[in-house]
Amino acid sequence: MRVDGTVASDDEGGRNGGGTDYGSAWARVKRRLRAELGEDVFASWFARLELESVAGGAARLTVPTRFLKSWIESHYLDRVLNTFKAEVEEIARIEVGVRGTGAPVRPVTAGAAKPNPASGPLARLHAAGSAVPVAAVAPAQDARNAEAGGDLSGTPLDARLTFASFVIGRSNALAHAAAERVANHQGEGALYNPLYLHAGVGLGKTHLLHGIGHAAREAGRRVIYLTADRFMYGFVNALKTQSALAYKERLRGIDLLILDDVQFIQGKSIQAEFGHTINALIDAGRQVVVASDRPPTELEALDERVRSRLGGGLVVEITALDEALRVSILSARLAAVRASHPGFDVSPQVASYVARAITANGRDLEGAVNRLLAHATLTGTAVTMETAESAIRDLVKNREPKRIKIEDIQKLVASRYNVSRSDILSERRTAAVVKPRQIAMYLSKVLTLRSLPEIGRRFGGRDHTTVLHAVRKIEKQIGEDTVLGDEVELLKRMLQD
Repeated sequence: MRVDGTVASDDEGGRNGGGTDYGSAWARVKRRLRAELGEDVFASWFARLELESVAGGAARLTVPTRFLKSWIESHYLDRVLNTFKAEVEEIARIEVGVRGTGAPVRPVTAGAAKPNPASGPLARLHAAGSAVPVAAVAPAQDARNAEAGGDLSGTPLDARLTFASFVIGRSNALAHAAAERVANHQGEGALYNPLYLHAGVGLGKTHLLHGIGHAAREAGRRVIYLTADRFMYGFVNALKTQSALAYKERLRGIDLLILDDVQFIQGKSIQAEFGHTINALIDAGRQVVVASDRPPTELEALDERVRSRLGGGLVVEITALDEALRVSILSARLAAVRASHPGFDVSPQVASYVARAITANGRDLEGAVNRLLAHATLTGTAVTMETAESAIRDLVKNREPKRIKIEDIQKLVASRYNVSRSDILSERRTAAVVKPRQIAMYLSKVLTLRSLPEIGRRFGGRDHTTVLHAVRKIEKQIGEDTVLGDEVELLKRMLQD
């Protein structure tokens, strides 16, 4: 059955005739994946994975790009199936589709043979020293056909995400003003080059990027909007078809480049090409707009010169939504839904409660509206305060994480391994101290929002490369040693409880 009449948002679903709440089950699946895989892995590959429908024992999940679809199918399909099946026994297979393509899904069933990614251009990049995983780009055959020769059509712009539909508040007013100025600039050269927007998930940065793209195209400018994964795929595909030079020349011949989720750009070769492209466009007076989940100084994986170039323009942070802005966003969304569902009504008291309860981001507010709509249409009853509380309970719980301090991590790990916190902060290099120190560094990276340089400073003034080495080493050991994996998972739960 379809969950509701719209594309489901994160953690949103419905009930079948027997009462199974797929939305709540999917929310629990995502929480388990986050706990088991870590915040970084979850944010990279699962944050944008959404449940669309459940029918005939098949759960249809969607992602925004073919790149994410291919990566999840190649690496995590069985894991997602087993985790979902543990919550809902009737789930027998997982189908992954791409949102907004309108193309039928060609499902890859968990447990079946997956595409072999260990060949092709990315494997050659890996052999040449690239840090990109060998299977990071393994698109479907239709994507290869559509993009042969380095097509620069870019990622389609969402017709709904315009400046007109963007709700302005105190937290995003500066970003909105800068975005409009860049989009409508008609003079020589470029403004605020690059314009760099950063914010957490669901705070509106992607909406502004699409708004810039729409407005600039309407003004007759040549615009390309690319997600980081689309940029990586385009470059690798151009290498495969031996059209890399033509691809780069066409990319540098546009008026406006918009690049989203730059934090996901991986691999030495691709990062180098990204840096060259940014420099060439800026030096030629072309406009560049970039968005990320963190400021340029915290993109530790990028070359320092690229970080410096990204930070050399206008850097604007979109901060958390205040209550007044949340109310405005919720009101706009409810009005839009009522236009297509005239019988759907939410009282001001319920709307005010939802806006107060959900504080994290706009996507959660939209998810709450979808849940309320699903309740009203599936049960045929009015939305009351009681039903609203029940519908958004998981969203509220899931958005109140405990704030974990690096000092708490150091104390717990030291106690667990029978060393002192001063030992962890010291220069001692004995095995009895090095292991807990590296585990504490790993947990600090996974469980806090601190940057690598900041973590290094908290561990006796160490360099960020030392922290990065520790994180990568523990990640590798966890994958190879189940005992250590269970040990680290226990420490995570103790810190989060």
